[in-house]
Amino acid sequence: MAAQTDIDAAARLLESGELVAFPTETVYGLGADAENPAAIAKIYAAKGRPSNHPVIVHLAPAADIGRWATSIPPLAGALIDAFWPGPLTLILKRASAIPSAVSGGQDSIGLRCPSHPVAQALLNAFKAGEGGVAAPSANKFGHVSPTTARHVRDEFGDGPDSAVRCILDGGQSDVGIESTILDLSRVDVLGPVLLRPGHISPEDIARVIGRLPTSADAAAPRASGTLDAHYAPRTPVVLSAPDRLPDIVQQLNTAGRKVALMRRTLPHAPDVAAQLALPVAPHGYAHDLYAALRAMDLAGADLIIVEAPPQDAEWQGINDRLRRAAHDSTGILSTFFTSSST
Repeated sequence: MAAQTDIDAAARLLESGELVAFPTETVYGLGADAENPAAIAKIYAAKGRPSNHPVIVHLAPAADIGRWATSIPPLAGALIDAFWPGPLTLILKRASAIPSAVSGGQDSIGLRCPSHPVAQALLNAFKAGEGGVAAPSANKFGHVSPTTARHVRDEFGDGPDSAVRCILDGGQSDVGIESTILDLSRVDVLGPVLLRPGHISPEDIARVIGRLPTSADAAAPRASGTLDAHYAPRTPVVLSAPDRLPDIVQQLNTAGRKVALMRRTLPHAPDVAAQLALPVAPHGYAHDLYAALRAMDLAGADLIIVEAPPQDAEWQGINDRLRRAAHDSTGILSTFFTSSST
């Protein structure tokens, strides 16, 4: 766990306009001073992230949310009381003094207060707890999010030439997938809108505010991690229903393809290049998911086959991440099977 001296040094780096990677309970973030457009630009450059794709601003527990957002609805206060610190991001109308660089040029802003003790210590040390740290996940854009400091080093290195000046180690992230994102910037017209599912479910939200959020609409603000293709390893990913998976593996073996398998309920498969058994419960599965994708990406396989999880509500965030990870691999199985028969 990062020492306080390292955390204080990281806060000074942020204040001088540098990038710092730090742990949160969801994934590791790549942080910059949210009020410094030049520092925010370094995030986009380091990640290769499109400049119109917003980042989330992380706040200390005692931070004044009114400094960052305007037109704060009562629903926001109720959700903050219930879930902050924790893995919930709220989209609100951005205060005019806050640079639009954090919002990809939009008039909204994503805010959250992380619960990880290292993240909280960093936020309290940075600008005496009154600043905000803009921080998307600490990985190259579209790649699998990091849940350990080692993952961040694998992405950016940690030498003098790295864009990331400091990596704070806080162990493996507990939640393992990114925060739930709820849009409250149009609440007077549409009510709360779920932009990205996560550990905090729509049902959890409804228990606090008395209504389920609606699904994202075409006019919803752009938000982190909501592109069709995201969270993807370099090796193609294919989701398979459990009952079809053994036949698919057999056909791929016949086609001469090397398979890396991520299974949940199926027994050990003797005929694959690499495999991992993930937990059967959603919280454990989410905790292990990104580390498993990264491990399978290093197996030298032609593709990663994932035993599809259940479609129950408690698996919504996990299925969202897997669907986006597999998006660019749509149709690849038929290509493999066709090429093997010609």
